[in-house]
Amino acid sequence: MTLAVTGATGRLGGRVARRLAAAAYPLRLLVRDPGRAPRLPGAEAAVADYGDPAALREALAGAGTVFMVSAAESPDRVDRHRAFIDAAAAAGVRHLVYTSFVGASPDATFTLARDHAATEEHLRASGLTFTILRDNLYADFLPLMVGEDGVIRGPGGDGRAAVVAQDDIADASVAVLRDPATHGGATYDLTGPEALSFAEMAATMSAESGNPVRYESETLAQAYASRARYGAPEWQVQAWVSTYTAVAAGELAAVSPAVPRLTGRPATPFAEVLRGARPQR
Repeated sequence: MTLAVTGATGRLGGRVARRLAAAAYPLRLLVRDPGRAPRLPGAEAAVADYGDPAALREALAGAGTVFMVSAAESPDRVDRHRAFIDAAAAAGVRHLVYTSFVGASPDATFTLARDHAATEEHLRASGLTFTILRDNLYADFLPLMVGEDGVIRGPGGDGRAAVVAQDDIADASVAVLRDPATHGGATYDLTGPEALSFAEMAATMSAESGNPVRYESETLAQAYASRARYGAPEWQVQAWVSTYTAVAAGELAAVSPAVPRLTGRPATPFAEVLRGARPQR
């Protein structure tokens, strides 16, 4: 049956879609803008938004397995996730693979991990067969946390995070999607091969880029004050700050064997992620 992939215009969904297309899987790419859908062999585009249950049911009809990339951060994110899961169940989807976050729980320090916990709860009650992939922080995005002055600032203290490469997440996801029955009901933590402090991440970025990067730990008051200039809503600022406090609390430090077990190769070290992301000259 057709395999449906959401987020195909994004970094993670796009990686997964390209891998599946290369393996000749029949794909349906759920997108909001068909003009942005990647042109892949054996793939068709279907227009649907997480907030449109009728369009979702139509787009998911006939799909046996669905790769559900979590929706963009927003105050109504959980409602949108629930609507998608309900539409998948109504459309007769057999298996849903959901991208969650490490440590997802109602009382997680990272506020957005609470959204994932609520989504997981709804998925488990939906009657769908499912697999949950709980991603750690994306190693690929860590350079974006560096300010223009070469400093990473946040209340992360000496905490550690087992940051994971998006290519590793994509490879693990494809392993599940190619044989979903083997992974029914499973929850996998997808992490890198080691847990790093922000100071160690900064040192690695310095070594790989040739530009000095350092980490400066902030107090909570300093963290909120330094982000006030962006004019972001309160929920968004809390999410930014709690990314660091979750690391400080040790909630992202555990290293999981899931990536090697699913992909058959070691997880990618942070330094190698940076080398892969370095622009070619």
